[in-house]
Amino acid sequence: MTANHPNTNPKVVIVMPAYNAEKTLAATLKDIPEDSYDMIIVGDDCSQDETIEVARSLGLEVIKTPQNLGYGGNQKMLYNAALEKGADIVVMLHPDNQYDPKLVPFFVGFIKDGVCDVILGNRIRSRRECLRGGMPFWKYLSNRFLTIMLNLAYGKNMGEFHSGFRAYSRQVLEKVPFSKNRDDFGFDAEFLAQACYFSFRMADAPMPVRYFKEASSIAFWPSVRYGLDNLKVAAMFLLAKLGFSFSLFRRN
Repeated sequence: MTANHPNTNPKVVIVMPAYNAEKTLAATLKDIPEDSYDMIIVGDDCSQDETIEVARSLGLEVIKTPQNLGYGGNQKMLYNAALEKGADIVVMLHPDNQYDPKLVPFFVGFIKDGVCDVILGNRIRSRRECLRGGMPFWKYLSNRFLTIMLNLAYGKNMGEFHSGFRAYSRQVLEKVPFSKNRDDFGFDAEFLAQACYFSFRMADAPMPVRYFKEASSIAFWPSVRYGLDNLKVAAMFLLAKLGFSFSLFRRN
């Protein structure tokens, strides 16, 4: 879907959906190569700590939600803001320092050079590395199961679909009707299903995984709901491809 002649000087906007990220935001920013982006926008979803003050002290643009919108609602706000700022490439990076920000220019390069339209970080380079990095064993197993099922449904060969580090071309955000998506953690599942439905090229790239006390993580039962959401959306995707109509896959 991306133009055959990639933009040689794209405007790169990094968006960070934040909730109580005061302890990790500075460390995340420090590791992002300064010449790899044009601006960073932090979406503060009614944090109960000093996330806004820390972000502003670091010179970042902050948008505060009027009320708690949820993880998906925060992303909607940030993507619309990035498009209004004229972004050609949007990188979504969690500000909890769980993902390696030094990889931003590499992710941007895949989009910039027209290799793909969507790229996700892949934490699952090996079982040993994931578990050594702190990924709970139950989360590793559910990740592997969901990834197999989603690859079968979407006709992909992705290493995983669930990381909070990803990049999109402007065309993806302009065409995918993400405003129809859920406001909770189900947003990501719906967004990727929509990107597949509209035939955008999707890929992943390896990245190290690190879990620690301050890093955000979904608890067990919310993870179960998240997994069921992914399977439900995959089923809707297959039915939509057979001609059934779902608003999730309609642009209007």
